[in-house]
Amino acid sequence: MKASQWIRTGALFGLLAIVFGAFGAHALKAHLTPYQLDIWNKAVLYQMIHALAICFIGLLILFTTENILNNAGWLFTAGIICFSGSLYILATADLMGINAKWAGPVTPLGGICFIGGWILLSLTKVKSKKEN
Repeated sequence: MKASQWIRTGALFGLLAIVFGAFGAHALKAHLTPYQLDIWNKAVLYQMIHALAICFIGLLILFTTENILNNAGWLFTAGIICFSGSLYILATADLMGINAKWAGPVTPLGGICFIGGWILLSLTKVKSKKEN
C-alpha cells in the first residue's frame, strides 16, 4: 500500500481505539467485572500502540522502497483484528450472552502477528535524504 493508505489505516484504528476506550469507560464500566474491564482496556491499549505503529510505517515508506514495511503493516493490521478483536469479544461475551470460548485461541495468533510485525520493522533499512 501507499504511505497515505497506511497513515489513514493507522488513523482509523487509532480513532476506533479512542471510541472503544471511551465506550468501555462510560457505557461498559457498570456492566463488566473489573477483570473484564481490564481485558477490554488491554485490547484498547494494544490497538492504539499498533495504530501508531501503522502510521509510523506510512511515514517510513516515504524513505524506502522495501516491501518489508508493507508486510509489517499487514501483520500489525491482522494483530489488531485478532488480538484486540478477540479480547473485545471475550470481555463482553457474558454481557452479549454468547459463548466466546473460540476467541481465546485467536488472541495469541494476534500476538504472534504483532511480534512478526515488530521483527519486520526492525529489519527495515531506511536511507536518509543525504544517502539518496
